[in-house]
Amino acid sequence: MTDFASLLVPDRGQQARPVDLVDKDSFAAWLKKRPAEDRALLEAQRFDGKTAYAFAILPRGNEFEVVSAVKNATELSPWCLAALAGKLPEGTYKLAHGQPGKAALGWLLAQHRFDAYRSKKDDSERGPRILVSGEPARIEATVRLAQATALVRDLVNTPAADLGPAELEAAAAGLANRTGAQLNVIGGEELAVGYPLIAAVGAAATPERAPRLIELEWGKPEDPRVAIVGKGVCFDSGGLDLKNASGMRIMKKDMGGAAHALALAQLVIENRLPVRLHLVIPAVENAVSGASYRPGDIVRSRKGLFVEIDNTDAEGRLILADALAKAAEGQPELIVDFATLTGAARVALGPDLPATFVNRDDLAGELEAAAREAEDPIWRMPLWDPYDEQLKSDVADLSNTSGNAMAGAVYAALFLRRFVPSDIPWAHLDTWAWRDSAKPGRPKGGEALGLRAVWAFLEGRYLQG
Repeated sequence: MTDFASLLVPDRGQQARPVDLVDKDSFAAWLKKRPAEDRALLEAQRFDGKTAYAFAILPRGNEFEVVSAVKNATELSPWCLAALAGKLPEGTYKLAHGQPGKAALGWLLAQHRFDAYRSKKDDSERGPRILVSGEPARIEATVRLAQATALVRDLVNTPAADLGPAELEAAAAGLANRTGAQLNVIGGEELAVGYPLIAAVGAAATPERAPRLIELEWGKPEDPRVAIVGKGVCFDSGGLDLKNASGMRIMKKDMGGAAHALALAQLVIENRLPVRLHLVIPAVENAVSGASYRPGDIVRSRKGLFVEIDNTDAEGRLILADALAKAAEGQPELIVDFATLTGAARVALGPDLPATFVNRDDLAGELEAAAREAEDPIWRMPLWDPYDEQLKSDVADLSNTSGNAMAGAVYAALFLRRFVPSDIPWAHLDTWAWRDSAKPGRPKGGEALGLRAVWAFLEGRYLQG
């Protein structure tokens, strides 16, 4: 894990190279104040102050200054320093005016690398680029947020051969050991009896990749109870309704919901949020063998509803159904779940926007406001009641799909809603957990999408409220 704490340090008057931030509106006035040799250097480097993330070097004897163009020099985004952190020479830097604020996160994450499987490490990692900040109160919080984001990326990027249900359990155990949280893992016959949908989805896996329910509890019993649930399908072949090759290629990321849930739990605990946390992760591999569950099978859920299996590739909602039922038994005042649940959500919103379904308008408003503040976008989608009847089955209480090619993300959310009591506020984030192309501070691969939004919401409600 990257040592983020060494990359963002308090300002104690130490020597640091200055970084000036300009935008298209402020560049001309800034340029007028610069000496003639600087203007010539900037012209030679074709720096016009308009191209976001572009920067130029201004030599000062044996040292240098930096000027960088950003979209808005007065309201820094989380990513406006990321290109600098990824490209500048190693050393210590400080903003010439103001404080990094949100931008410190991008500075940190731009220096994170997932290179466990490279025999030769990334040549661009020349050494640490340290940012000096005059906001000591924000430093630890920013470092923790970077660590949580990197945790999601690392877990999602790890090949399925090296990250199965046992490794998800180990990640939860590591968090429990570090923080004093209580870990409980259910498998085998106890899982088959108490969580039959989870057991059915994971039945085809080899014994060392057997399904399990992972639970972690932390906090004071008298504090508000909050449940966080994450889909942990460590690899999704589609089951007997087998995916094609392109559909299966990045299905190592199908445990992205569990990665988000683990990272959010880590933030809750490390920031000492005054809640009684209940983390629930159903961990399975949706494999193919003679023990696979089949289309047409009917499985009784933990809640008691009988579910007819219409499609074995709609497995995420099945394991979440049992997990949500378990979370609801603790009577929390809030349930949040993360899941890489439907391709339909990506068709509707693309890769960057988690489709968010919420059963309370006030809760939706709080989440959306927090997402805007954190600059971690989400988009609310409807729990459209008239579609609920499409989940009917001729022989069971409900089917796991609608049989309708349209509104797939909505049908999946409506299925999950059947397992959440109507009196418990609930938010479901159908996230991609993946970045298809790189941006500054955000490499291609596993990505936390919606994590910062939900954390900002929880922090605002329980830590600052």
